[in-house]
Amino acid sequence: MEGKDLEAEIHPLKNEEGQEQKAPVGPGKEAAESLHSRLSRCRAAAFFISLFLCLLVVFVVSFIIPCPERPASQRAWSVNFSGTATLSFLATEDIDNDKIQDVLFIYTSTNDSDLSNHSCADQGFSSPCSIMAALSGANGSVLWAKPVAQDKVLADCGLLSPKSCSTCILTSLSGSMQAIKSCTGNSLWSQLSSLGSKASVLSPLLLLPDMDADGVLDLLMLSQNGQVHSSVISGRTGFQIGHQLSLGVEGVGRPLLHLTSMGAYYVLLPCRTSRSLCSWSLKEIHKQVTGREDTVFKGDALWEDTFNATVSRLLLHNSGGIHQVVRVLGARTEELLVVAAEALALLSDQEQEPRWILGSTRVLRTPIIGNYKPQAKAVAVENGTNDKDRQILLFGLDSGAILWRQAFPSLPGAPESASLLTADSHSVFFFWGLPPSTSTNQTVQAPQDAPHSLYMFHPTVPGFLLELLNVSAQVVAFRVVVLEPSRHATILLLTGPSPVSLVKYKVRDLIQHGRLVSLQKSKPDSELAIRDRFSRLRYLNTKA
Repeated sequence: MEGKDLEAEIHPLKNEEGQEQKAPVGPGKEAAESLHSRLSRCRAAAFFISLFLCLLVVFVVSFIIPCPERPASQRAWSVNFSGTATLSFLATEDIDNDKIQDVLFIYTSTNDSDLSNHSCADQGFSSPCSIMAALSGANGSVLWAKPVAQDKVLADCGLLSPKSCSTCILTSLSGSMQAIKSCTGNSLWSQLSSLGSKASVLSPLLLLPDMDADGVLDLLMLSQNGQVHSSVISGRTGFQIGHQLSLGVEGVGRPLLHLTSMGAYYVLLPCRTSRSLCSWSLKEIHKQVTGREDTVFKGDALWEDTFNATVSRLLLHNSGGIHQVVRVLGARTEELLVVAAEALALLSDQEQEPRWILGSTRVLRTPIIGNYKPQAKAVAVENGTNDKDRQILLFGLDSGAILWRQAFPSLPGAPESASLLTADSHSVFFFWGLPPSTSTNQTVQAPQDAPHSLYMFHPTVPGFLLELLNVSAQVVAFRVVVLEPSRHATILLLTGPSPVSLVKYKVRDLIQHGRLVSLQKSKPDSELAIRDRFSRLRYLNTKA
């Protein structure tokens, strides 16, 4: 017995197994095992049934229920219509929610059935009238078109933008205004002109903070009838807020609304009377127009002192005065590029002195901003006394130093240059000019027959240009945009007046057939390598 107890202590499990094997199996034990077996089979069946249902749902969604079709975006398309004139206006916006930007433009036509199902008479106009149209960026089909005005209008789109659909404001030269919903063409409000018969509207309209506290941004319209007058327009109703205010000067350029680093708004306008850049505080305009002072708006005395000092220094060197001012988005605040008759200056309200003043320049068209290097902005200027002796100059925005220059004769009335930011933080610059083979005499004798070419320039290959297009028709408006996210750049070209044509080109396709122009004698890279470098560029739909 002692031996058995000792063995049981040494091998307890063996002893228990032996005892279990010897233990009799009762009816309750059999029932428990049977229940456990049935539960296992049920679990397995439920798992396979669930798996089958999931696969069935995936099959139905993937193969039976049709997915919403996305329109195939054509690489190029062209739309011709019997317009008698067209405005230099092109705007892009995704109107039909297909993730592709669409195109808005305005033309004048006597043939109402050309694009629109409505006649001029349906809208109370006589023929011809101005028709606004929206075309699909994917294939050029007409999304909507309707007569909007009797005569030419000034158009500003993207204003008063809610989440779903933005608003286009159309202003006649006499001051009549209407707001149109860009996604449908329906009118939101319309107001007749309150200006005099001899008054003319200065473009563009300026988008203001909410002046009447109704939750919608408002508009500032500047008009000229001998002197410049300002009218604050409600963005919700189109009615004038307060009364019209005379600014006491004559304007000669485009107005601009500037926001200083202190949060103060100023209206800037090149003035003929003083040949300088005039400035008015929005705080003072609001007080004069409404008769009450609002603490929401404020002034900036430091910026006013810097502004006046810069304008005075520019006028010392320029008898022709100041022509225009261009907004430059800096890292921390807005900066201003002031264009005088024979000088350029960069003004920042955070500095007491202008960052730089560059003399001996005569700017033909509005300068454009781009990146010459990553995080290094540059100003592209068309410089010269006329189009025949035009030069393209690229200035470093921080220093004012010339980074690149090239003689580039052009035709009178050529479109402005453009830039588009790439994924490598450079910018591609697009310039219109005459082909190198075109002589000055040919241009003078038959400018209407001389071909006009579009060139692209990338700062990483400064010794080469690529000719993309050669156009004989008059180019009324031109834009380089990214119509689809993460896609290639697109050129939109509006030509006229008869016939009027809107054409879409893909930049990458034009590169394959474009002509490479060497600006230097040596060719360190092969033509194929340079063309391939242009083709591999990826673009961002943002301003540099």
